[in-house]
Amino acid sequence: MKNLPLIVIVLVIGGGLGYFLGGGNEQAVEQEAVMETSSESTLEAVKAKGYVQCGVSQGLPGFSNADDNGNWTGIDVDLCRGVAAAVFGDADKVRFTPLSAKQRFTALSSGEIDILSRNTTWTMTRDTQLGLNFAGVNYYDGQGMMVPSGLGVTSATELDGANICTNTGTTTELNITDYFRANNMSFELVAFEKADEVVAAYDAGRCDVYTTDRSGLAAQRTKLTNPDAHVVLPEIISKEPLGPVVRQGDDQWFNIVRWSLNAMINAEELGVTQSNVDSMMGSDNPSIKRLLGEEGNFGEELGLSNDWAANLIKAVGNYGESYDAHVTPLGLARGVNALWSDGGILYAAPIR
Repeated sequence: MKNLPLIVIVLVIGGGLGYFLGGGNEQAVEQEAVMETSSESTLEAVKAKGYVQCGVSQGLPGFSNADDNGNWTGIDVDLCRGVAAAVFGDADKVRFTPLSAKQRFTALSSGEIDILSRNTTWTMTRDTQLGLNFAGVNYYDGQGMMVPSGLGVTSATELDGANICTNTGTTTELNITDYFRANNMSFELVAFEKADEVVAAYDAGRCDVYTTDRSGLAAQRTKLTNPDAHVVLPEIISKEPLGPVVRQGDDQWFNIVRWSLNAMINAEELGVTQSNVDSMMGSDNPSIKRLLGEEGNFGEELGLSNDWAANLIKAVGNYGESYDAHVTPLGLARGVNALWSDGGILYAAPIR
């Protein structure tokens, strides 16, 4: 590696050191979440309180981020607002709980939130051991690394001896460990619980590398003092399918969240948009008629009104509209997140 600082700082909060030393793992952190059961369904509880409680990030532009007035935006936020529109016919009947990576699964398992929509990677451990269900993928990502341009580094293979900033309680810790070991390189981990702490440490030069999902790097780069002075390296070292999560044991709520996401994807494929949804009600296309509740009883089968998807699309648009509004401004092309019909891998099961 070229021109790396000689001083190595290691600050680990909340168990990150265990990952580096091999004395702990992601599973141990995440199994703090303990499933609680209730005789009341999530839909009943949501209707009783009058809103959907959605767990989001503590601030990730493009995905879930609040402005100075507390207004939340992003594709993860749109999914939550879409579920509220599907349930209530009103996308504003949603409240947001910002959560750290370490807090998120406990908050969902305990019932503090109804949906976790927080750029969360679907893994086998999370799917089988935490009492949770992933309702789908709303962004296909991969882990990357960002470095200051002044280091003169052009490849992750030049990072031997680097100190690396990341979040604790995430898949990034395991992935970076696997990558460096596979390439016979050493590193020091600098882990923080809060994303903004990671950004601040990296921006202050306390570590050589910032690693997280590439979408996260694009988003957090906007917060740096001089964004143009940093470069994302070409290597993608993992698969990170990100999506909304619900508690196990409530198939109805699981289906509502899953099909809300599917409705957004299908709407884009069918050309149904936020602005033309009303006129599309008169379409002769059977797929559009089923999507918008003009044919069949698909809403009733979810415990919702038959115009649930129409209400959702009116409120937040289709998947492509949400992506263009929130993710495209980060400079992230659709890539694999394009529809399958456009060369991507985004593919929703049909409503039929």
